[in-house]
Amino acid sequence: MTIDQQTAQAPAADAMDKPHTELWVERTGTRRYTGRSSRGAEVLVGSEDVEGVFTPGELLKIALAACSGMSSDRPLSRRLGDDYDATIRVSGPADRDNEVYPVLDEVLEIDLSELDEAAAERLLIVVQRAIDSVCTVGRTLKAGAQVNVAIETD
Repeated sequence: MTIDQQTAQAPAADAMDKPHTELWVERTGTRRYTGRSSRGAEVLVGSEDVEGVFTPGELLKIALAACSGMSSDRPLSRRLGDDYDATIRVSGPADRDNEVYPVLDEVLEIDLSELDEAAAERLLIVVQRAIDSVCTVGRTLKAGAQVNVAIETD
């Protein structure tokens, strides 16, 4: 491997300098947890029969939709202005026999009526490319990820 190849593969210096956000969940009841971050964010997580919480699967879907929205934000705001409205709906039933979501469907709802047909088509191509290239959650789901679980005891 050449030095140029090594440099291209190394993380940027400023990315290494940023403090890493710690994430964890704490059990708050039967099948009920609070997800927390070291930046002070919280989300309530639990089973489907618990009111006021997201299930882990719902959070996965929301993370995917939010990632697609954030990935498409720059090209859309550049063309439509910073105050454009968008909704990304995400769905996909669980395969309970195998405990997986075999297909997740996203729909980006956005008003492009101010653009002519050719401009709207070009923008949608740019948006799709942005989502495909920088949505880390979508890219991870498509590629698959190794998950390591460790159990620590007192």
